[in-house]
Amino acid sequence: MVFEKINSKVVSVDLARAGGVVARRGAMLFYTGDVHFAPHGIPGAGGMGVGAAAGMAGRMMRGEQEATMLAQGLGIVHYGFRGLAVHVVDLGNGGQITADMSRMLGYTAGLQASVVSMSTASGGGGGGGLMGALRGAAQGALTGDGMFTTQLSGQGAVVLLAHGEIMEVPVGNNPVVVDPQAFVGTQGNVHTQVRSAAGWRDAVGRGSGEAMQLHCSGTGIVYVQASEEKL
Repeated sequence: MVFEKINSKVVSVDLARAGGVVARRGAMLFYTGDVHFAPHGIPGAGGMGVGAAAGMAGRMMRGEQEATMLAQGLGIVHYGFRGLAVHVVDLGNGGQITADMSRMLGYTAGLQASVVSMSTASGGGGGGGLMGALRGAAQGALTGDGMFTTQLSGQGAVVLLAHGEIMEVPVGNNPVVVDPQAFVGTQGNVHTQVRSAAGWRDAVGRGSGEAMQLHCSGTGIVYVQASEEKL
């Protein structure tokens, strides 16, 4: 694997083998060799029209455009962040991961990254364009999450962050229902849809996320953290 898990909270990566790594700012612990760092932005967060609105709203309302740094060169870098648990996902044969940027420690630079609306990413019936983004915002108001999330696709590797260990729950014939506070992300062709487990008044009044359920269907994996604590 490109990322080597040193312990439950630290990973290392050989940049010559990885071909560069994008990681959240402040995650670099130490390195050896000739390594260069530069600011890095997520593609798809600019431009005109709905894409521009999505990028701007994502930065302001969700913080999805977390400050990231690109590491390149010939050396080995060790990463960790705030003592959180790390989970390495290998996409060596290609694939797709969808997760909050706040739950990503880093990923290999060869992966294609984009900020997308929750409705587009989840396939939950929100629809595309501005109306789809607004429906995603409505979901975010109930779950405590925001309008946008991050998709990574291609061949490479990703390191996820969580409170406690991450469980890989397969999604297949039967849907997987997850507490939104414990949800980390998905891999593969998994569609997520927010559903209320109580009335609207109860869901809004409680505000803990327990009145909401995240239904995951399709084919792939759901990543669930062993905690309901937000990052």
